[in-house]
Amino acid sequence: MCWVGGPASHRALVIAAHLDTVFPRGTDVTVKRSGARLNGPGLVDDTRGLAAVLALVEALDHAGIKTQRALLFVADVGEEGLGSLRGVKYLVGEGKYKDRIDAFISIDGDGSNRIVNAEMGSRRYRVTIKGPGGHSYINFGRVNPAHALGTIIARLSDMEVPTEPKTTYNVGRIGGGTSVNSVPFEAWMEFDMRSEKEDALIRLEERFLKIVDEGVTEENRRRAASGTKLTVEANRLAVRHAISDNKNQDLVAAATLASRALGGDAPALIVGSTDSNAAMSAGLPAITIPGGGRAGNLHSLEEWFEPEGAYQGVQQALLTILAFDSGRR
Repeated sequence: MCWVGGPASHRALVIAAHLDTVFPRGTDVTVKRSGARLNGPGLVDDTRGLAAVLALVEALDHAGIKTQRALLFVADVGEEGLGSLRGVKYLVGEGKYKDRIDAFISIDGDGSNRIVNAEMGSRRYRVTIKGPGGHSYINFGRVNPAHALGTIIARLSDMEVPTEPKTTYNVGRIGGGTSVNSVPFEAWMEFDMRSEKEDALIRLEERFLKIVDEGVTEENRRRAASGTKLTVEANRLAVRHAISDNKNQDLVAAATLASRALGGDAPALIVGSTDSNAAMSAGLPAITIPGGGRAGNLHSLEEWFEPEGAYQGVQQALLTILAFDSGRR
C-alpha cells in the first residue's frame, strides 16, 4: 500500500488493483509478442490495472499534484477464484486505514468505455460425495460417487435461468478417484452461480442444493441391493451479495466527466464482479473503471493485450480521481 498525502490528510480515496489471477501455480506466464499484440495469462486481469496504478503514482509525483484528501494506492489479493475478496475485505474491515476511507476505485481490465457501478452476487460451492470405494470388477454394483456426480452435473446443465436479471452457473472443477479400475471413494466438484439480483441468486442456490440431494438419492436407490450408501456435503466457500447503491453517484459522475473531457462518450454503466463489491458491502461508495488498451480472452491461456492508446486509461483514471477529490461533477 502507498499513502499519498501529508499528515493533515486524514481521509483517503482508495485506488486499487488486484495481484492474483485465476491460474494455478506453475502456469507459464511468460509474455509473448505477436506484432502489436502481447499474449500472456493474467496480462490484463489484472496486470493492466496494476500498471495503471503505478503510472498514476508516478504521474502525480512528477507533476507535483496535491489532492485535498489523501490517495491510498493498494495492490490487493483474493479477487479471483475462491479468494472471496479477502484483500479488500481486510482493507475496509480490519486494516489500519479502515476508518479513514471515503471512497474506493478499482482499476480492472482493458480500455472498454464502461463503469462498473453495481455488483453482481455470487455463491461458490464445493460438493463432496463419499462412498466405500472398491474394486471395479469385484465390487461392481456398489454406490459410485462419480456416477452420482455425473447425474448431478447433467441435471445442473439442464437448468434454465433468467436472462433478466442475468443469472449464470458453471461447474468449474471436478475431481476424485484413485485409478481407472477402482470404484472411487470420493468425487467432488466446485460450482459457481451468479446473478445481478439477490433474490434470483437465492432461488438458484436453492435449486442447486435440491439437485445435489436428488443426484445422491438416485444413486443410493439404484444401488440399494449392494447395501452401500453415499453421503454428500455441499460446502459454501464464498459469498458475494448483489449490490446496487446510489452512494457511488459522485464517483460515477466524476468518471463520466473524465471520459467526456478526453473526447469520449459517456461510459456505459454495467454490473460487474470486482473488488468494489467488498467496499460497497462495507457501505463505501465504490466503482470499477478500466485500465486502458484493448484486450481479449480473459481468464484463458490465450489472454491478450494491445497497448495502443493505453495511456488514455491512465489519463481517464487520473481525471476521475481529481474530479472526485475536487468535488467537480
